[in-house]
Amino acid sequence: MRGISKANMKNNSEKISIIGCAVVATFLLLIMRLWQLQILQGSEYRKLSEANRLRIIATPAPRGIIFDRNGIPLVKNSPYYYVSITHGEFDKGKIDLLSKVLNMSVEEILEKISRNGLSPFAPIRLKQGLSFNEVAYIESRRSDFPGLIIEVDVSREYIYGNVGSHLIGYLGKLNPSQSKDPTFRNVPSEAFIGQWGAEMLFDKSLRGIPGKRAIEVNALGREIRLLQEKSPIKGEDIRLSIDINLQKEAEKVFGERTGAVVALNPETGEILGLISKPSFDPNLFARGISYDEWITLTQDKKKPMLNRALQSQYPPGSTFKIVTAIAALEEGVITPETKVECRGGINYGRWHFGCWRKKGHGVVSLHRAIVESCDVYFYEVGKRLGIDKIYNYATSLGLGKETGIELGKERQGLIPNTKWKQENKRLPWFLGETFNTAIGQGYVAATPIQMAVMTGAIANGGNLYRPTLIKDLRPVLSGKAKIRPETLEIIKSALSGVVDEPGGTGWAAKSPLISIGGKTGTAQIVGIKKGFKYLPERFRDHAWFVAFAPVEKPEVALAVFVEHGGHGGGAAAPIAKRAIEGYFKNSEFKIQNSKFEIQNDTHRP
Repeated sequence: MRGISKANMKNNSEKISIIGCAVVATFLLLIMRLWQLQILQGSEYRKLSEANRLRIIATPAPRGIIFDRNGIPLVKNSPYYYVSITHGEFDKGKIDLLSKVLNMSVEEILEKISRNGLSPFAPIRLKQGLSFNEVAYIESRRSDFPGLIIEVDVSREYIYGNVGSHLIGYLGKLNPSQSKDPTFRNVPSEAFIGQWGAEMLFDKSLRGIPGKRAIEVNALGREIRLLQEKSPIKGEDIRLSIDINLQKEAEKVFGERTGAVVALNPETGEILGLISKPSFDPNLFARGISYDEWITLTQDKKKPMLNRALQSQYPPGSTFKIVTAIAALEEGVITPETKVECRGGINYGRWHFGCWRKKGHGVVSLHRAIVESCDVYFYEVGKRLGIDKIYNYATSLGLGKETGIELGKERQGLIPNTKWKQENKRLPWFLGETFNTAIGQGYVAATPIQMAVMTGAIANGGNLYRPTLIKDLRPVLSGKAKIRPETLEIIKSALSGVVDEPGGTGWAAKSPLISIGGKTGTAQIVGIKKGFKYLPERFRDHAWFVAFAPVEKPEVALAVFVEHGGHGGGAAAPIAKRAIEGYFKNSEFKIQNSKFEIQNDTHRP
């Protein structure tokens, strides 16, 4: 018995030793694990724990409001909702149910998480631009999905839709090149910034400074309490130089035609209105434009994203006769009394250069030649001047070069001369080409904004101001045309006659409310064979009208261009009239308490 007892005691002692070693080993492992968690990885897990308990929410800054020159708001801020998820808190077993709630495919959700899920507690945007109904529905189901968050940003609502869209612009997300630009290093990748027009030009001022909220959340991601808050700073408001009454009226009468209108204050260069047709609705971008909508816009054959006011150039037609007349008077090759007989055209070698009036204008002096837009008169004037003198005066009036407006890339236009022809065509200049240039055809090309600046210089005494979009900035003089005041008065008198006198080609611009001076222009696209009356739209002439008002002391100068619109007097002049009347609708210029009504225009057949 004693031997058995000793053997049992020995076995028990060995078992105790083994158990003791196991316990010690377990404690050592626990201690090592605790040391690893608390010492080696302590800071990392503390961060994760804090991230699980705390949430930093960016508070978007209200964007500055854009006003027109009279203080009328053109935009307003609107909430932009999106749903995000912190995938470290999300139960992936519920992903099928989540896809139904968000109306997204499972693959799309997983792709967004895998692409953006660097941190398990950093919110990942799943769906943007939510409607109020979607927000309400998702909020009602949010308790089923820990880590699901409804967030809000600030976007835009463009009050007048596509009116002035090329000038006001739109908001959009950072594109890849902007993401790498140091200018935007402090801008969140999903933030809205100005991508076009005034929104882009003045984005930094309009944007403001976002705030932050530090909140404590529970296991379901619900806010328990606010720990710290830094209020956002609203962006600066800006007042543009445009007049929304002029803008709306011009766009209304322009309708669905293609072309552009540029109106400015001739004494300052302030842009009063800028239209490019067709246009686009900037609200599409503010809501987050879809891929299909973007493709539709960019592949539209009418190019609604092209700003025709400064990015398209066309032959100016008979509006260029203003330049030819000024050059001739200043160079002394004609006087106001110089007469030319028009029999419907002239012959030069085997070429015939016709006048728009086939039966001719008879004997005309400068005044009637401008009023009735006689081509033959200006063929003769161009012959006496020569192309190089025409070039000198055209460029001094701002043609053939950029105006300097900070609204996007400008086309330069083209004013030819003998040097240009030799360098680009390797040919000498011919007299027939001077005939065409003198009436704004041939190689001559100008943008609508160049023609508006030129018209402003005629109205103000020869000063070329750089166009600006901001009201009350100090005017920037970009050039000075050396033209005698008496020459400008002769021209302005004739331009008044274009609208007011019998036989004037701009009769459709005559207004009972305001005195308007202007010049029509019809830029021929193709020659029309005798007896051929009907052309497809793409071959029809372009229509121009440049104008200023009131004639006595001009406050507005503009250029209207209607692509394939036909004759300037019929297509472009009525638009100019309505735009000018729209500008003076609420102006102190009108007689106090007088009734203002815009009558429907009737067109000459």
